[in-house]
Amino acid sequence: MNININDIKNGMTVIIDGNLCLIQEFQHVKPGKGPAFVRIKLKNLRTGSIVEETFNTNIKIEKAHVDKMTMQYLYNSGSSYVFMNMQTYEQIEIPEEKLAEEKKFLKENMELQIDFYNGEIIGITLPEKVEYEVVETTEATKGNTTNNAMKDATIETGYVVKVPLFISQGEKIIISTKDGKYSSRA
Repeated sequence: MNININDIKNGMTVIIDGNLCLIQEFQHVKPGKGPAFVRIKLKNLRTGSIVEETFNTNIKIEKAHVDKMTMQYLYNSGSSYVFMNMQTYEQIEIPEEKLAEEKKFLKENMELQIDFYNGEIIGITLPEKVEYEVVETTEATKGNTTNNAMKDATIETGYVVKVPLFISQGEKIIISTKDGKYSSRA
């Protein structure tokens, strides 16, 4: 299905020059002289590379139909991650390199969306905020009472996040998977 470049949205999956791309952000630009154009930041879903391109406002681009399926993360088998379809109990494996950023937030039994394009796995969508247990924290520096003082904390997945000084080992915290930052106590 072709759509006008003016109808694009963040998070939309499109096909540009034969590449399957995710629109991360875009900007309509109307210079003082010359025609208007659209600047788009695209993530290639097969290679993971991010490019910025400009397009005239009168062109059409192909919108890719992406199927989303809710699945449950089961375990890491070394070089891949295993997920299960909740309805059919069918299991699929996703290679570790496809989950570069997302793997630090995966925990067993987590439900998430897996995106498919023509049967090919193109990525996963994590829940926006997830609860984790703090397994280790550094000690607060004595005398460090500045506003918003933070310390390192390691969560159950091994990811290290900055948390306020009052968070201690064994506590449950909520982390935003969008930016990997501490959100609140659970």
